[in-house]
Amino acid sequence: MKAYLVKTPKIFKLLFKKRLWAFSSKQKIIYLTFDDGPIPEVTPWVLEQLKKHQAKATFFCIGKNIEENPGIFNQIYKEGHAIGNHTQNHLNANLTSSDSYLENVLKAQEVINERIKILGGNKVERENSSIKNEKKPQINQFLFRPPYGKLSSKKAKKLQKKGFQIVMWDVLSADFDSSISKEKCLENVLKNTRKGSIIIFHDSKKAEMNLRYALPKILTHYSNMGYVFKAIP
Repeated sequence: MKAYLVKTPKIFKLLFKKRLWAFSSKQKIIYLTFDDGPIPEVTPWVLEQLKKHQAKATFFCIGKNIEENPGIFNQIYKEGHAIGNHTQNHLNANLTSSDSYLENVLKAQEVINERIKILGGNKVERENSSIKNEKKPQINQFLFRPPYGKLSSKKAKKLQKKGFQIVMWDVLSADFDSSISKEKCLENVLKNTRKGSIIIFHDSKKAEMNLRYALPKILTHYSNMGYVFKAIP
């Protein structure tokens, strides 16, 4: 039996209302997201496919991968895609203490902030608890997705207090699952996507085979139907 659900049940959305699962939209808009990059083997190819369809997406990046592949991160940002935080080391929240998890997320955000600052963009400031008598910097809301989709309410509240918007998903492509066929991966998306859906893919080696098959077909299919692909605002 699969340990995941392709279509997120409504009960999850009701139980965790403060997390973003999908957008309510009457327009033909889809929100593609990519987790676990950037890596040279897959991410540049994803960017090439998106560019062919004038599509924008959201990349939930691992801080360590950004440090190892700054040029690819720069390309993601310069081409107008949104950047999200996926922890510094792809931590499983269920196996990590609250303090360690929060510190890891903040470390990843520092990496993201620094790269964006170098590129001349807006930096999201993190709260500096060492500042006693000075006004603390304004914390703008920025995007975070927990690896494996695992995040307790306690950890979520701490992250939200730091200004994070926790982004989940409406449709799971399951591209990471080597036990399913590439055709099944495509079917997962085509059967479950609706207007305003947030779809999750992975720009990772593990997902590469299914992703390379499904993504071009999804971009072509929905573009032909008049849909546009946007980054999460």
